[in-house]
Amino acid sequence: MSAALNSRQIKHLQHTTGVAHYRHVPRVRGGYMKAPIDTPPAVRHITVDEESDGQRLDNFLMRHLKGVPKTHIYRVIRSGEVRRNKARASADERVAAGDVLRIPPIRLSARVEEKAERPAPAREFPVVHEDEGLLAIHKPAGVAVHGGSGVSFGVIEQLRQSRPTARLLELVHRLDRETSGLLLIAKKKSVLKALQDQFRERETGKTYLALVLGDWPAARKVIDVPLHKYLLADGERRVRVTSADDPDGMRAITLVKVARRWASSPGGGGPLSLLEVTIKTGRTHQIRVHLASAGHPIAGDDKYGDFERNRELARHGLKRMFLHAWRLRLTHPQSQSPLQLQTELPNELQGFVDSL
Repeated sequence: MSAALNSRQIKHLQHTTGVAHYRHVPRVRGGYMKAPIDTPPAVRHITVDEESDGQRLDNFLMRHLKGVPKTHIYRVIRSGEVRRNKARASADERVAAGDVLRIPPIRLSARVEEKAERPAPAREFPVVHEDEGLLAIHKPAGVAVHGGSGVSFGVIEQLRQSRPTARLLELVHRLDRETSGLLLIAKKKSVLKALQDQFRERETGKTYLALVLGDWPAARKVIDVPLHKYLLADGERRVRVTSADDPDGMRAITLVKVARRWASSPGGGGPLSLLEVTIKTGRTHQIRVHLASAGHPIAGDDKYGDFERNRELARHGLKRMFLHAWRLRLTHPQSQSPLQLQTELPNELQGFVDSL
């Protein structure tokens, strides 16, 4: 084929109103494959709807920018590229219905785009309670509540896939990946806000069942010790107890009641205590760190526990951390009536207790 254009081709181009642009790619079997030039991502403007009224800006963006890493979302917010009604915005600002958000062009890597094209598999979880505004499920151990930090998806992404017609499904609170038990999901924005207010104002009662090493002293019923979050060299999050004068310490209150005791554990280990643990604050790893700092780590805890005892207990059937979100008391945001939810120990934990 001649590289020069003849007069007929030139005349054709002059009368063409819409011409696609192409870039050449390597020659294949004697010819050129033509591919459209990549279209650069464009600025977007999103108007906040009624259901999103009062939601934090970072959470709103995570819902609308599927597949974009959290770190990137926070980066564009801090840089001022995200605008709320033409003004700079911070991640913890709460958006209002009718707000117009400017979203800068965001180009995803091929790997992220590929992951976005493969959504979380749809999955339902055992339902403890459900009505028009609230869903309470039993979360199994080993499942994250949401994607991120090396986890592609979690409970909330799987529920959204299994309920595509649901207008809203949002986590009210969180549980550690290794913890089983009650997890609340709001189906209405008003319910989400009301329940989060209850948690923040300590108006709910969250009680866990925890099996700890040792003989817990009956007189020790309250742990009121601040906690400090930090990162390991590899970026993994950890928590430790700290002093009251630590400026980075967060007050944490844990109530403890002994439910049952065993004089010895399988393999000739020491005593075990089953505790009912109620938290008045919802700090990261609060129960695990408070109990471990008191000298009674949770059985099977691979972060703050006794690793040698954990291996011995695993040989006798305890393959996971023994921490279960057992009971939750709250005021229903719609009926304003008291609501108590409860989910019993899963089979793997109940079976271990029965074997003692």
